[in-house]
Amino acid sequence: GVGTARALNTVTVRPQVDGKLIAITFTEGQDVPKGFVLAKIDPATYQALYDQAVAKKAQDEATLANAKHDLDRYLRLAATNAVNAQQVDTQRTLVAQLEALVKSDQAMIDNARTILSYTDIVAPIAGRTGLRLVDEGNIVRSSDATGIVVIAQIKPISVLFNLPQQELPQINKGMDEGPLPIDALGPNGKTIDKGQVLVKDNQVDPTTGTVKLKAEFPNTGLQLWPGQFANVRLLIDTLKDVVVIPTGAVQRGP
Repeated sequence: GVGTARALNTVTVRPQVDGKLIAITFTEGQDVPKGFVLAKIDPATYQALYDQAVAKKAQDEATLANAKHDLDRYLRLAATNAVNAQQVDTQRTLVAQLEALVKSDQAMIDNARTILSYTDIVAPIAGRTGLRLVDEGNIVRSSDATGIVVIAQIKPISVLFNLPQQELPQINKGMDEGPLPIDALGPNGKTIDKGQVLVKDNQVDPTTGTVKLKAEFPNTGLQLWPGQFANVRLLIDTLKDVVVIPTGAVQRGP
């Protein structure tokens, strides 16, 4: 059959926060690992929000510590009936409220830290970068549809192809025994890569009478490229101990 190569995974990298793009740290066409910092957004505003959240927690922790000291005093005084029980209960409630406030402050710190980390735009997958879609110095927003760059995972790469429905019984039988070997052929008919058929579609296309299959190739030599057409040859079965003769030995005539 004839197949179309597709990247195993494709991701359009978009900013998750708004701001000025202060650095582009990748080269177009570069292979990047997962987590690689592709670009940086000016972190000044988000750093200030994080520092503000940290300061708020420190302030509330100081208030909580003072409230706990007062509660300890009230408890000692209550033991000698110097204060009534209502004052102790009120102070205990205040301590509980302040403890909850400190936990809320910690959640705000975690949120601010997460947002601050979004100023480093990282690669969500390992793959090859495409052409840069925005230049350094531009204001980028999380609502931008174009993104920063598109990353495609091409090692390994997948190939989608169709085969006639008449071949389906043999394909089903072969795949029941395990992944089927498949060859990708170059323009000269020679094998350029070997892979495996991983999955077949769950229905036959009634308009063409074919079933779609998906194969995966290691593509270590980058012989296959996303969007490229490729001839594929699927090995269903191997006949054992059969008689074969060279094609040139066959004479045709009346």
